[in-house]
Amino acid sequence: MDAIAPGHVAVVTGAARGIGLAAARRFAAEGMRVCLVDKAPAVAEAAAAIGPEAASFLVDVSDRAAVESLAGEVRARFGPVSVLMNNAAIHGGADALSSPDIWDSVIGINLMGVVHGVQAFVPAMIDGGKPGLVINTGSKQGITQPPGNTAYNVSKSAVKALTEGLAHSLLEKTGGRIGAHLLIPGFTFTGMTRSGGEKPAGAWTAEQVIDFMMERMAAGDFYILCPDNEVTRDLDEKRMAWTMGDVIENRPALSRWHPKYREAFAAFMAED
Repeated sequence: MDAIAPGHVAVVTGAARGIGLAAARRFAAEGMRVCLVDKAPAVAEAAAAIGPEAASFLVDVSDRAAVESLAGEVRARFGPVSVLMNNAAIHGGADALSSPDIWDSVIGINLMGVVHGVQAFVPAMIDGGKPGLVINTGSKQGITQPPGNTAYNVSKSAVKALTEGLAHSLLEKTGGRIGAHLLIPGFTFTGMTRSGGEKPAGAWTAEQVIDFMMERMAAGDFYILCPDNEVTRDLDEKRMAWTMGDVIENRPALSRWHPKYREAFAAFMAED
């Protein structure tokens, strides 16, 4: 957490709204200089609302060259980066047989955008010799794999694997000076998830997610598994345990939704 300090630089992607914007605001409140990155023009207004300590960058993170150029510009204008939050993501609503164009977009932003951010920024963070943090935004869907949004699930599963590997590499290379964390939001009311209207009672706000993220990073958690107003951590853990049980017990794929296993899943969830 020494990376989060007045005068240090934070880069947040997907920062025009939602969790990314809430993170940018929080880092700015901690006295950091914040670079808000998004492909939506609204990012400029978001940065201006934060104040002079924030700057906006109109960048599509699926474009490797654009992210590499961004990293060079940030270092030239603001100096070394202490906090990198790879948060940009889209849904897409694609199953395994959906249009290749949807898959290209979802994987390009949700997964390759994270890869591009890591590869463009982290080597300089390692060489800089100072404390640092890398936060990648995953999803519970990348663990439990609910049917109907397969492309998104695949992308977030890959972000989990990428961040686990990154954490190990950083431990080997920096001895813990630079840490990696996987943010796993629950039901969150954001620009990507809302369909209009007021926040559902079951959802957390983006600000609640970031408050929880900061608390759990300070506690040293790698997996920042967020509850919400509908789902407790205990419920999340049981769902995830059942999912892993599919492999261990050789059940059908996604047995939680398989008609032959509905009663068994319900009984498992009802156990104390």
